[in-house]
Amino acid sequence: MRERPRQVPAGRSMSALRVNFKFTRLLLLLIACLTISCSDTNTSLFEKNTTIAADDTLLQNTLDEQNPVDEQAGSQATEFAHIEEEPASEAQNVTIANTETNTKDSDLPGIPKESEVDKNIVEPALPLSVKTKSEPDPDLVYLNTGREKEEIQSKLDKQYPGDKAEFKATKQQGDIELEMELFGQVIPPGSFQRLKWAASQSYEGGDVATPVLVAHGSKPGKTLCLTAAVHGDELNGIEIIRRVFNKIKPEKLSGKLIGIPIVNLQAFRETSRYLPDRRDLNRFFPGNSKGSSASRIASSLFTGVIQYCDALVDLHTGSFRRTNLPQLRADLNNPQVLALTRGFGATVILHSDGGLGTLRRAATDAGIPAVTLEAGEPMRLQENAIAHGVKGIRSLLSTMDMYRKPTLLGTPKPTFYHAKWIRSDQSGILFSQVKLGKKVKIGDILGIVTDPINNNRSEIKSPFNGLVLGMALNQLVMPGYATFRIGIQAENADMVDTSPDEFEDSE
Repeated sequence: MRERPRQVPAGRSMSALRVNFKFTRLLLLLIACLTISCSDTNTSLFEKNTTIAADDTLLQNTLDEQNPVDEQAGSQATEFAHIEEEPASEAQNVTIANTETNTKDSDLPGIPKESEVDKNIVEPALPLSVKTKSEPDPDLVYLNTGREKEEIQSKLDKQYPGDKAEFKATKQQGDIELEMELFGQVIPPGSFQRLKWAASQSYEGGDVATPVLVAHGSKPGKTLCLTAAVHGDELNGIEIIRRVFNKIKPEKLSGKLIGIPIVNLQAFRETSRYLPDRRDLNRFFPGNSKGSSASRIASSLFTGVIQYCDALVDLHTGSFRRTNLPQLRADLNNPQVLALTRGFGATVILHSDGGLGTLRRAATDAGIPAVTLEAGEPMRLQENAIAHGVKGIRSLLSTMDMYRKPTLLGTPKPTFYHAKWIRSDQSGILFSQVKLGKKVKIGDILGIVTDPINNNRSEIKSPFNGLVLGMALNQLVMPGYATFRIGIQAENADMVDTSPDEFEDSE
């Protein structure tokens, strides 16, 4: 049998409705209270944001009073201050972003893009709690490295072409070291390199590359340049440079030592004093890049290397079948050159301005103290002359504080302000009666010229008291041939004809 649904009395139904109404009323009251609480919270956040903005304004006003800057710089200072504070809430970030006036599509709130910041604006002084850009290291000291600091900076500022020597600064703790770039190659400190200098071309169009030796010391110092074989038949200087560099250790060297053993490579290959066009290279310095072949080679050497040197030693020998006592040719009226000559030790010095066009004269005129070291004869390698030249340059390196190694050269040699060539009066076969370096007196026989046909003899006598500085080798001579060069002592200086000699045995 199907059960009928149970009936609920009417009184009980009304009671349930009253309970539901009370519950609903209580729920509405709870919702109202929650709404009021949220409103108070929003009001508190708004007041807090207003306080932050006021603090920012006060900080900016203080900065403006301390360091007046333009409006954009002040805005940047505020931005940096916000960056270094503690991370803000999302609401604070929104407030900060709204206060920025110089930002567009920034990656971070309140930070302008790099392209929108004027890098020339001076930043105001910020509070100590704000991090600024890194300050220079107080231990980083800049030292003078040979020449005056202004001259070094001038070299650094100039961007020379790749075929010129270029000096660049590399900062190190407590010092400044110079990186040297020569002919497009960088020579780091404490190293030795062999480079090539292409000064001219051969007939077939190929570059004539001349070797260049460079020793770059590990410590700052001066730059000394050595050149040889400006005349292609003068060999002693080539060996002198080889021996000097063979004993140099770059890690013990202060400064830079540059050697060009064969300046005139074309003449050297032809065993000739002159270039193929019969020009004397040592009459064209400082040269001209648009001139003759000799002038272009001279210009390339002078602008590429010489003008960056602190001192120059040009190595030569006698010429035209003559030989020279090891001696320095120098302009003793120049104080810098005079000081340079004192570094060679026991070497005879002969005062000479140097002819126009010579490398020594061009360097001295450019403010670079330069001397010529004459030693021996052409087309021969002479051990005594070479050894003397090597000792002299090593002594000079020590004097210039570039390389510390004791070198003893013995008793100091005299300095002469006048010298004169004595000539033959007849033709014939010359036989010398004296040697290089011999002291002579007035009337001493220097040599004898004998006629090969009739045996007539002619004596060549010294008209001065002095020292034999140069002499012709035993050979056939003609009347007027320069046979002996005498360095004249001071007491005989008034006897010297100071008119230019036709044969000066120039470098």
